[in-house]
Amino acid sequence: MTANVRQVKIGWSFAMSRSAPSDPEAARVHADVLAQCDRLSRRAQEAGLLSADTDLEWARRVYYALIHEAAEEGRGAVDIGAVDQLAARVVDTLLHGVGAPAQA
Repeated sequence: MTANVRQVKIGWSFAMSRSAPSDPEAARVHADVLAQCDRLSRRAQEAGLLSADTDLEWARRVYYALIHEAAEEGRGAVDIGAVDQLAARVVDTLLHGVGAPAQA
């Protein structure tokens, strides 16, 4: 899903950067991406990948920001392996952050 959302972000960059798109098709795509992200967040929380007290709206906003950065970095990437690597980096960063694990 992350690779697909990244592709939508690149292909619909103007529409996806607006909070309330006025074009009906852009609004439909925006709503679909939002619904998919919300389902993914709930599933990740239910599976224990996100803690029970995670603010899912905040997590979605962080996810969008990470996808934006991946889209910028890989704008010219057409190789499916490169796209998958960027998608994996987004998910890994969302779930594990960028810092070293805390010492017990």
